[in-house]
Amino acid sequence: MDNALLTEPPVAGPEADTLLGALERNRRTFAWKCGGLDSAGLNKQHPPSTVTLGGLLKHLALVEDEYFTRRLLGKELPAPWDSVDWDADPDFEWHSAADDSPEELMDLWQAAVDRSRAAVAEVLATGGVDQLAQYKGRNGDSPSLRYILVDLIEEYARHTGHADLIRESIDGLTGEGVPQ
Repeated sequence: MDNALLTEPPVAGPEADTLLGALERNRRTFAWKCGGLDSAGLNKQHPPSTVTLGGLLKHLALVEDEYFTRRLLGKELPAPWDSVDWDADPDFEWHSAADDSPEELMDLWQAAVDRSRAAVAEVLATGGVDQLAQYKGRNGDSPSLRYILVDLIEEYARHTGHADLIRESIDGLTGEGVPQ
């Protein structure tokens, strides 16, 4: 894989490029669904769900840091996650997003994505997607980078579906990807 940021998975490329291209396509579509909105738009719910685009942005920022910073690299979570009492407030990211500006939410998510890209590049510089993460699950197994990438692709695909419904209810924006 070269250092260029993939925007789509190659039709018949190497495994790492295919996984990273799929993840980047999902990230780009998710960002498009959340982009250009004010606080009211990012806090709008699509009843009966209480999920908001702002909550999704903050949740996926946490997921990026959890999977790539903490699990893959074995490093401590950065701010703001490092100061949260998760036992007292397990849904911190979902409800605290309402207090954040659109710029703060997009910056938080983008910074997490940037850290994730750097973490993946660091690991791929020494081998392939079969490398194991520093994290050990309850059964003592460590997931491979491949497993983490597939898990993140699924996480984004699911939440981009949520974002699609919410965004359509706000201003009618629909579609599968950023218009070219």
